[in-house]
Order: sequence, then C-alpha cells, then structure tokens
Amino acid sequence: RGEAALRSLVRQVRLGPGQALHLHLLCDADSRPLGQDLLRQALRHAPFPHQVWFHDVDGLAAELRAVVEAMQRLFSAGAGAYYGDPLFFLSVALHRLLPPEIPRIIQMDLDVEYRANILELFEEFDRFPEGAVIGIAREMQPVYRHIFWQYRQEHPGTKVGEPPPDGMPGFNSGVLLLNLDAMRQSALYNRLLEPEAVRRLAEKYHFKGHLGDQDFFTLAGMEHPALFHVLDCTWNRQLCSWWRDHGYAEVFDRYFQCDGDVKIYHGNCNTPIPAE
Repeated sequence: RGEAALRSLVRQVRLGPGQALHLHLLCDADSRPLGQDLLRQALRHAPFPHQVWFHDVDGLAAELRAVVEAMQRLFSAGAGAYYGDPLFFLSVALHRLLPPEIPRIIQMDLDVEYRANILELFEEFDRFPEGAVIGIAREMQPVYRHIFWQYRQEHPGTKVGEPPPDGMPGFNSGVLLLNLDAMRQSALYNRLLEPEAVRRLAEKYHFKGHLGDQDFFTLAGMEHPALFHVLDCTWNRQLCSWWRDHGYAEVFDRYFQCDGDVKIYHGNCNTPIPAE
C-alpha cells in the first residue's frame, strides 16, 4: 500500500520554478529501513527536486507523553489496539515537535492513492478562514452517529453525528493539512490539548472513541468548528463501507455520497482502490 501511494504521488507531482517536495516519514527504528527502501524506489526517477527527513516515532511520543497518554485512554480500544499506538496521536501536537522553520505540513495516511497534484492540496492552506488551524475532510461513514448515541438521545434534533451537508458527521484524519504556525499561535487549540480539557470534553459528549487522532479532531470540532477548514470529500474519498452492513444501511449513503472528480482515494479498512 505504501509503495502504491508513493508511486501515485510521484506520478502526479508538478512543481513550479524554485519549488521542491519535502517528505517527512514518521516511523520507528525497525520500520526505517523499509521506509528508506520505499522512498528510494519511488523517488528514483522523480523529475523534481526533493528532500527526505526521517523522524523517530518513539522519541517524538516521549516528548508528548502527557498529551498522548491522555488521548490513548479516551480514543483507543485499549492496550495493544491498532489505533492505540502513539503514532496515531502525534498529529494533534506536531506543532510542538517540528521546528518553527516548518510553518505548514500535509500529513497523509499510506493507504491512499493520488489522482491530482499534491501542490493543489497545499493551495488549500490559502483558503483557511480566520481562526482555522487544521484542514480535514468529513468522515464518510456513520461511525460517529454510533459513538455519539447517548449524547444524541439526550439532545433530540442535534446536528452532532448527522450527515452532511447540514449535519456534523465528524472528521477523518487520513488527509490532514496542519497549519503549524496557526496551531502554535492558537491559545484555544493548545488549551484543548490539556489532559483535563480533553477529559471534560469527552465527558460532556459521553464520548469513548477508538480511532486515534481523528476522535480528538471530531470532538474538538463539535465544540469549536471554527478551528477547522473542511476539505471537499474529493480530497479524501474514503472507500470503507463497514458500517453499511452493521446497522446503518438506511442512512449510510447520506454519509458516503461524494460528488466530483476524486483527487485522493483513501482505501481505509483495506478497501481496494480503483485502478487509474
């Protein structure tokens, strides 16, 4: 999957004069040789300038131990769970880890394939409204309709967990635009990262998630939607349809619909990605 993602990325990249592609790979020590090999193969004939940096996940997680541990308790399925790994929480505070010389960064899952130039996605940063610190697409399954069941029961008519265009279905973190400078400067966003603030927010919404960083972004977005610039679904066209067969067939298509030419396919839950 990672190999297909990188190949499609390189195929689509078109850069202007003086521009270069900067790739940052988050991995542990055991995965680094594999990552190096994947990038070497993918970039071997790249017709554009590029630079690659590797970051040790364990070292970064140690720097954010308080933040990560608080979120692991609330947003993973328990010890040993897939989304319990610190890797799935670093995005929430990457602005505290990367140097100030990096003002903005796009974070991508590796189960994606590109059908558009990544430069077009980077241009979305220019469309952030005032106060927004993160660009992210909506979740395209009713997973948060399910997770917020108690809050929804106690608040009839709420938009929480409802489908687009008028509802608040939550977010999917497979494609993230992190305005690191804005994250550094936002007092509101940094207050939300405090373990007690996270706990209070989860308590208010009766929230116990299992999907890592996107659970935090979803919860924060319910309370403070202005922190987020919502990307069009074509920038993160999720393909997983697990919830269609698990109790939500009647409403599923209201979440799953995505009109327009797909720019990035996201083969979440191991769903095959259509061939080009």
